[in-house]
Amino acid sequence: MTTMAEGKKTITKATLNKSFWRWWYGNLTCFSHEHMQTFGYMWSMLPIIQELYSTKEEQAEKLRTYYPFFNTEPQIGSIVVGITAGLEEARANGATDIDDEMINGIRAGLMGPLAGIGDSLIVGTYIPVLLGIALGFSTGGSVAGILFYIVVWNATSIWFQKWIYGKGYSLGGNAVEVIVGDKATALRESVIILGQVIVGAMAACWVNITTSVKLTESYDAATGTTTPVMLQDKLDGAFPGILTMLFVLLCWWLMAKKKVSPIKVMLIMIIVAFVGVLIGFFDPGLSY
Repeated sequence: MTTMAEGKKTITKATLNKSFWRWWYGNLTCFSHEHMQTFGYMWSMLPIIQELYSTKEEQAEKLRTYYPFFNTEPQIGSIVVGITAGLEEARANGATDIDDEMINGIRAGLMGPLAGIGDSLIVGTYIPVLLGIALGFSTGGSVAGILFYIVVWNATSIWFQKWIYGKGYSLGGNAVEVIVGDKATALRESVIILGQVIVGAMAACWVNITTSVKLTESYDAATGTTTPVMLQDKLDGAFPGILTMLFVLLCWWLMAKKKVSPIKVMLIMIIVAFVGVLIGFFDPGLSY
């Protein structure tokens, strides 16, 4: 049973604003392939943690919640920061059902779908439309197009992010009923599954691994020519894309089961590719 101390701790509007502005200008803080937006997220959550928890020990413990990998489309992703701000407030007031696992489950479950939505609607649609209008204003070398894009993009982007951050905070404040309940749990699990589907679709679209191994040669008596019999053709006939699937599963196994960092996994893939080219398993098609 969830318990909450009435009116014990509330995040002030000034702290929420400070958290939002940190996310707005600092979501790519210390960006790397291993962590991406993790440190920007922690930087944004720091004022929240400092206001809700009085001791340095408590603050350090709660801030570790936000250390796991995070990356999404930053404009629409501000809602996730708002949600976790509300969840952190509820946890500080005694909501026993809100723990690190729940918060990170929501973060991980939302970042993939929101990235897909944000990239398609904002990066793939809204920004090109603004740029098209700005180019029209720039005819003849006018600076009107530049000013139009700078003003309109920043004004609409800041307004949208601020509004969606606030909506996320409101949802997070009611997380006990909205997220922990039976219906919300089913929705949360559905969001997580959707994120997994998106990741799988990205792997299928962007990753393509083939082998150049030649098994034998087929002789055509009529033409007197020989045709190589390639391992890749046999694999495609039995299970198209099996090498890609195996490499993706290997990366998942290393990171999820063996806790190998993404950078080390990338180094392993580089070594595998290098050795594979040397022994003839891969053919990059390069000539020297």
